[in-house]
Amino acid sequence: MAQVALVSADPPHKALQDTMSGLLAMDEPRKHIAGMLSGLDIHYDFGKGHPLLGRRMPDLDLETADGPSRVFMLLHDGRPLLLNVGEPDSLAISPWSDRVRQVDARYDGVWELAVLGVVASPQAVLIRPDGHVVWVGEAKDTGLTESLATWFGEAESPR
Repeated sequence: MAQVALVSADPPHKALQDTMSGLLAMDEPRKHIAGMLSGLDIHYDFGKGHPLLGRRMPDLDLETADGPSRVFMLLHDGRPLLLNVGEPDSLAISPWSDRVRQVDARYDGVWELAVLGVVASPQAVLIRPDGHVVWVGEAKDTGLTESLATWFGEAESPR
């Protein structure tokens, strides 16, 4: 509805257009509105925790064992992703390895969300195939196995 008001040509809507043009010339309002229009402001309530939890993962430039990549390139196969940017090989998800891709990577930049701005750098994130983060933590966190089971099924039994 707001977008329709911005394209109307009558004088009250022209004043709204002028105000919005002024706001969109500023970085923060422009980023916030772009996030809303593109759906990047969607936040699922997955409980308390890191600001990334329940939000769309930013598409970071990563350095992996296979070379440079981006987060969304790692999601192209339609599988969940456990992205570890902490100590390599510090997370073990072998009971879910048939369903969840695990990648150790390096990222030295700032973690910035389109609507929230800069957030603290996590050590690891569990990402659904749609790009939303369902777990944020580190190697010693026990919540990872519970999140894996909740989102991607019970652990595979050893044979």
